[in-house]
Amino acid sequence: MFRVLFCLVLLIAQSVEAKRVLVAGGAGFLGSHLCERLLERGDEVVCLDNLMTGSLRNIKSHKENPNFSFIDCDICEFTDSYHHYDEIYNLACPASPKKYQKDPLHTLRTNFIGTMNLLEIAKRNRAKFFQTSTSEVYGNPTQHPQPESYFGHVNPIGIRACYDEGKRVAETLCFEYYRQHGVAIKVVRIFNTYGPNMSPTDGRVVSNFIIQALTNQPITIYGDGSQTRSFCFVDDLIDGFLTFMDSDDNVTGPINLGNPMEVTVGELAEKIVAMTASRSVVHYLPLPQDDPVRRKPDLTTAQMSLGWNPYTSLTDGLGKTIHYFREQLRLQEKDKKRSLLGSCHEDNLSFTL
Repeated sequence: MFRVLFCLVLLIAQSVEAKRVLVAGGAGFLGSHLCERLLERGDEVVCLDNLMTGSLRNIKSHKENPNFSFIDCDICEFTDSYHHYDEIYNLACPASPKKYQKDPLHTLRTNFIGTMNLLEIAKRNRAKFFQTSTSEVYGNPTQHPQPESYFGHVNPIGIRACYDEGKRVAETLCFEYYRQHGVAIKVVRIFNTYGPNMSPTDGRVVSNFIIQALTNQPITIYGDGSQTRSFCFVDDLIDGFLTFMDSDDNVTGPINLGNPMEVTVGELAEKIVAMTASRSVVHYLPLPQDDPVRRKPDLTTAQMSLGWNPYTSLTDGLGKTIHYFREQLRLQEKDKKRSLLGSCHEDNLSFTL
């Protein structure tokens, strides 16, 4: 009921002329949910994605929507001098350590050159620019919970630095374009988020645990499981995005968005095993370099400036996410059987011929 009322308030507040919106990284986990919500409110959406970590499956339901278009392109190479954009959302960057560490130089390039490229388009169009930064800018924090005023504790030469420092310099670019060129900016720092459309292979803790539990594989915990995270359901986060983008231009951020309910990784594993009735057992592995020990957002700024709070409980959010992954595994198994039957049919034809 709360979410229905929240959406009605958003629709009333947004009942103005439809906007033309560029969503970079729109085929990814968060981007696909954002595209859906923008289309629901009547905006024209241009989804830009190089599909390095995004998936066409996430946006296939919009294929026939006349207000939706897709461009397969890297943000570092994207140029568009012919179309006008009212708003630009930059979500284009691998967000899981497994993905962003695969090509660290590309991660850095995306965060610096790609962000600058999109900021130039925003400057030409006089468009609002929304930058998705991350709680990783706080590194392995020594202050808890983390307010936006905390400068962080980041290793600038570690294996995570391509992402951590890349996102930090992207924030710097945004504020220099704001100060020097008057670009209207919104900078959000996203804490751990989960939900449908997550990739089952991206290596993030929620998707890892759910896939392992559903397939009765060992649950891999890095470290002893005592490290904490705060998990925000994707619907709550997208509400925050839209509220922030529609706020006054003087509300620039950075603003933390996430869920302040802190749980240990070990507790998360136990909860997922119980919710899936899995036979999985826990397998402990060494903690990766510079992996944060504690992570929890201070949401005071979001509450005061946006009137925003997350509302989905971890149990409800995990239930929806488990249902999504269970369905994905079912479809995957169905495709395998169809492929096997097709192969057998071809073998039979070859034999009879």
